[in-house]
Amino acid sequence: MKQVATLRQWALPSAGVVLGLTALVVGVMNTAKVAPVRAQEPIARVLTVTGEGSESTPATLARVQMGVTAQGENAEAVQQEIAQRSAAVIELLRSQNVDQLQTTGIRLNPQYNYDGNQPRITGYTGSNTVSFQMPTDEVGTLLDDAIATGANQINSVSFVAADDAIDAARDTALQEATADAQAQADVVLQSLNLSAQEIVGIQVNNANPPMPIPFAAQARLADAVSEATTPVEGGEQTVNARVTLQIRY
Repeated sequence: MKQVATLRQWALPSAGVVLGLTALVVGVMNTAKVAPVRAQEPIARVLTVTGEGSESTPATLARVQMGVTAQGENAEAVQQEIAQRSAAVIELLRSQNVDQLQTTGIRLNPQYNYDGNQPRITGYTGSNTVSFQMPTDEVGTLLDDAIATGANQINSVSFVAADDAIDAARDTALQEATADAQAQADVVLQSLNLSAQEIVGIQVNNANPPMPIPFAAQARLADAVSEATTPVEGGEQTVNARVTLQIRY
């Protein structure tokens, strides 16, 4: 029995030694698996600049919305008057070969008298409106002729440049914006004794067609016709462009 106890006393320390050695070996193996630290990659140096450009072009086309309005006690009579006068105006416009001629509105509404408890119809008002496009230098005379023919309402007159002229102006504005951005980059880099290497990013903004120019003298005209010809000046439309460049240096 004493021999057995002695063996047990020696067996436990031996097991502790074995476990300790095993942990040490595992620790060495784990240490061997740690990856070496990589060197940090250099950060790319990029300069961002935005250039602007603009180009103006004559507004050679006029967009007109005009028509006939009438009022009276009888709805049918009002509608008949509008129809006859509108037909004469449209015939005139067709004879002048205007572009994009179309009817944009027909209206007939009762007028009420609200005196007393019950509203009472006192008459009717109506209108027939058309729109068209034509050269700016001819629209003044045509407006006068349309009024003489039967039109008595001008809702709006606006001016635009031809599509090909707007395209050409857009190209020029973009070229100016690009040159402006490059010039800014050159000044900044030269002042810091740095050199541009390559363009790594390009963004184009706000190179859209301009809005039509409204005519200041929008008015409702009376039936009387002036002997003077209506003067019309279309002015110019301006196309604006912005170009952003990202340049590595």
